Amino acid sequence: MTSIAIPLLADTRGFFFDDYLPKIVRCLDALDEENVWWRANPESNSIGNLILHLDGSTRMWVLGVAGGGRVNRDRDAEFSERGPLAKSALLARLRATLAEVDEVLGMLTEEVMLERRPSSKGEVTVLWAVLHAVEHFAMHTGQIILLTKLRTGAALQLSR
Repeated sequence: MTSIAIPLLADTRGFFFDDYLPKIVRCLDALDEENVWWRANPESNSIGNLILHLDGSTRMWVLGVAGGGRVNRDRDAEFSERGPLAKSALLARLRATLAEVDEVLGMLTEEVMLERRPSSKGEVTVLWAVLHAVEHFAMHTGQIILLTKLRTGAALQLSR
């Protein structure tokens, strides 16, 4: 039987770098700094908050749970931040995290993918942690796209 672990991990790396990140970059390119931190209401998140949250969550699930590293995270700060962190700083931070994520994903093996690890959701497999990180990143990328379209009123041409 052929292992699906290596192709799955390659596809996961592709989702982060070839799909989600370019969409977020295109959104940030379409927005000024003020719109990155705009909130529809006090209970809603800004694009800046969503990027900080993606950074923290992806670090936790991939670097921490899947990679077994120590991750210090202040989840509340991801949502309470009001700026003015520059778009370039947000993007640099997210790119740096995804580079670390890519390293961890490149080292995982089929055996490791089935290991169980402690997490904030209880004990999960490394595979579960990786899939959760991908799903979570996709969901918030969609929110960033929607907020960008609402603020710009423009077609973003995301398929380029």
